[in-house]
Amino acid sequence: MYWLVEDEEQLNVLINSGYKKAFIEVIPYNDTIHPIQNHVSLVYIRPIKASKGFMICIAHSEALNALNTRINEVLNKFETLYCRDKKEILHYFPIKTLYDINTPPNPYIRPTTQTHDLYYRQHKDNPELNLIIPIVKHYELCENIFEDLKANINIKKTKYDEFFNSRVSVVFNAIERSGIRIHNETFSGYFHAVDGEYVNTQFNLKTTTTRPSNKFNNVNYAALNKENGCRKSFIPRNNRFVEIDISAYHPSLSARLIDYDFAGVDIHAHFASLYGVDYKKSKELTFKQLYGGVFDNYKHLEFFQKIEKYVGELWSKFQSDGFVECKVSGYRYKKENLDNMNPQKLFNYILQNLETSTNVLILWDMLCILRGYKTQLVLYTYDSFLLDVDDDEEILEEIRNIFKKYELNIKEIEGYDYNFTE
Repeated sequence: MYWLVEDEEQLNVLINSGYKKAFIEVIPYNDTIHPIQNHVSLVYIRPIKASKGFMICIAHSEALNALNTRINEVLNKFETLYCRDKKEILHYFPIKTLYDINTPPNPYIRPTTQTHDLYYRQHKDNPELNLIIPIVKHYELCENIFEDLKANINIKKTKYDEFFNSRVSVVFNAIERSGIRIHNETFSGYFHAVDGEYVNTQFNLKTTTTRPSNKFNNVNYAALNKENGCRKSFIPRNNRFVEIDISAYHPSLSARLIDYDFAGVDIHAHFASLYGVDYKKSKELTFKQLYGGVFDNYKHLEFFQKIEKYVGELWSKFQSDGFVECKVSGYRYKKENLDNMNPQKLFNYILQNLETSTNVLILWDMLCILRGYKTQLVLYTYDSFLLDVDDDEEILEEIRNIFKKYELNIKEIEGYDYNFTE
């Protein structure tokens, strides 16, 4: 069978081939367009037991474009579809058989060919650019990706691989799909021109610490400026924004790691009384010591005694075993993958992983509750969750109960744009 599938007869051969497992890569209309606004040009399928891959044409200038109605029939024939980026492909094909074989800490950068580089230098603003790049070059690219990643298919699956595939990829795909409404003129003034009234965020899940970044088209949605007014660009599609912030998140998570009980008190107020300073200064002192090491004049405090003991034991285990495994996610930080590590840095990584994995559980519960409602979760940034709320839906109390379930204290801010003032 020829590698290019462009008619019904060829497609039927592939459907009836009996292959159960394959690698999949999607070629969209343009690689720089967000998947939500994008369309599929070609689908590369590489059955694991085949000697070559097959390129199914959905829309391209060089081939017949009659297979778009049957692509799901092809994909549903496979028990497992291995992929480079499950979160991305879910936008095009929301199927349960996808399995990401490129989980963190693998910083795999999708390669290109010289032809792709040339076309993107000269025509990057063409929204259908991939439809004029020769199919054979797309095929070459996909074959290269498969060759780069195929060894991962047979690696023993870890607890974290399962967590990443069943939870992490799914929740962040869902947030990206929600999009966030903008005031077009204001957004264009602060960031870039947009055709329409919605923008979509894009999470990078494949980071060293596993803490996702969130940036698309040069807009850093994880760190929007709170001072220059740019947040006025974001407005609700429903009635109002409600932002739920987790209070003293890292101190709370640290307490779980060291088995320390704050007994439900306001953590920063508690430390303020111990330090003999005001509330704002207390927050500053606590965070400095969690991230940078305990100050000598506070080493007598039980919380920080336990922190120092935990950091020391964590480092000893890392040195002796060559790795440490994170709670909740099962992710392992391995010496072989990390340069210039030290005890405090390792503790910070552990803390960030616990933050992210706990948030994934919260996001999963939240998205399950919101299914079918107009109220949507439109933005997530580490310790805050932005809801676009429809006031006719009495759902906020259910959302608040999620944080009670995970024994986390929260505060809420609301407004008619994202330029909140506390």
